[in-house]
Amino acid sequence: MSIERELSKRSGSKCELCGATENLKVYEVLPTKKGGTDESIMACSTCIDQIENPDNVDLNHWRCLNDSMWSEHTAVQVVAWRMLSRLRGSGWPQELLDQMYLDEDTLAWAQATGEGEEDETKVIHRDSNGVILEIGDSVVLIKDLKVKGSSMVAKQGTAVRNIRLDHENAEYIEGKVDGQTIVIITQYVKKI
Repeated sequence: MSIERELSKRSGSKCELCGATENLKVYEVLPTKKGGTDESIMACSTCIDQIENPDNVDLNHWRCLNDSMWSEHTAVQVVAWRMLSRLRGSGWPQELLDQMYLDEDTLAWAQATGEGEEDETKVIHRDSNGVILEIGDSVVLIKDLKVKGSSMVAKQGTAVRNIRLDHENAEYIEGKVDGQTIVIITQYVKKI
């Protein structure tokens, strides 16, 4: 059974965050270890857009988290925690966040994107032009890079999609090039 069908069955063909029934897609909750239904949710295009584009957030839309934060599915809990953390300065999200309990592993997964950290302590990744990089962004290599530990050379102009960030070092991101996950130094990429 495909991930989409499994998630559709699990969610009752509804967005697992807001309950919408239209424009549903599989949303992979990054960073993933194995992928699959345990690390994905069924979400509507409105929720996905607001998760990926903080400037588009409609605070009232996220009142739905009052219900979805209690989901039995870890991936839904993680996204709920991240959105509540992002919105906590608005009052009611902080109250919901205070009620929420996540076990140690789930909390570590939720915090892996840096959501919920104070701005002073958050590691910010920037490309060669100083543009801020986020998890899931696409970048292009601006020079040929020899991959340590292999004979592979990642060529200039190669697009790397769905990047992951190293949350301890602002200089490093991870991405797949020719099917192989590699670490890339941010000064050699440009966001696309």
